[in-house]
Amino acid sequence: MRQGEVASQGKWTGAASGGVKAPEALILPDPARRFAGTAKRLGELVSGHPMQEWLRFLMKLSEAQHHVAATLPPPTSLELAAVQQAVEARRPPLAGDGYRRNEEWRKGLALLLDCFDDYPLPPEGRSVIDRLRGRDAKAIEMLADRFLQGDVDAADVGSMLHVAAALQVNFTRMAASLPVSSLRLLPNRSLCPCCGSTPVAGLVTASGQTPGARYLYCSLCSTAWNHVRAVCVTCGGSRAVNLRAVDGGSDVVKAETCDDCGTYSKVLYQAKGMSVDPFADDLATLGLDLLVVEAGWLRHAPNPLLLAG
Repeated sequence: MRQGEVASQGKWTGAASGGVKAPEALILPDPARRFAGTAKRLGELVSGHPMQEWLRFLMKLSEAQHHVAATLPPPTSLELAAVQQAVEARRPPLAGDGYRRNEEWRKGLALLLDCFDDYPLPPEGRSVIDRLRGRDAKAIEMLADRFLQGDVDAADVGSMLHVAAALQVNFTRMAASLPVSSLRLLPNRSLCPCCGSTPVAGLVTASGQTPGARYLYCSLCSTAWNHVRAVCVTCGGSRAVNLRAVDGGSDVVKAETCDDCGTYSKVLYQAKGMSVDPFADDLATLGLDLLVVEAGWLRHAPNPLLLAG
């Protein structure tokens, strides 16, 4: 579901019962709209932003991801069969301990890099792309494995940024192909039911059949799943949870802090801005991260593009 859309327009699983409708469990991403929506939102946020050059680059990266998602062929029958086996075993079907990506994601990486041929990158950025193009398949797969394991070496952060972006496209396309009726939330509600990754941010809906529900958005495969509000995403506690924002800033994005475990996660409020996008607005609110971290809380999980870039 792209930010700003009515929730019930997506591919939802579950069924409401009774007079009051319960929030649906999860929604699968739409690759044709996910990255285009993020690029559009970044374009809205870039003007006058203190990090506008970085946001312009990320907007270009999102546009490149959209191009890749629209160009690559659909997942093969062999890929879908392997994923279906994991679904039937009640495991996250795209989790790293079971899902094996094929070479299509590397083709996507090559397409993504091509999108920057005419983009005015600084010399170090151009050098990163040239070096990445010079790596063989084995070396690129090793970069991908290390990224998915959270093992990002300082010498490879530039290459990892593009690898992370290509992996997001791959996992988003695979998540979109899953049999939604067979998916279930995990016992650990802070992890994505499709790939087991952590969320990039949460969104409180303003429309749909259950306005006011919170959904977490996967940082890797873009799946969204329901999570109770005012409950810490990290430890599940509610006693010491508070919302914090930048003084004088927008109320669209706030940090939900937990004094029990010392972590925080971001919450976006669709009622304050119908065009909010969890991926774009997270990247554009690094000032909020800095303030909360300086005050003593640690982020629940990193944004992959910030971990790599």
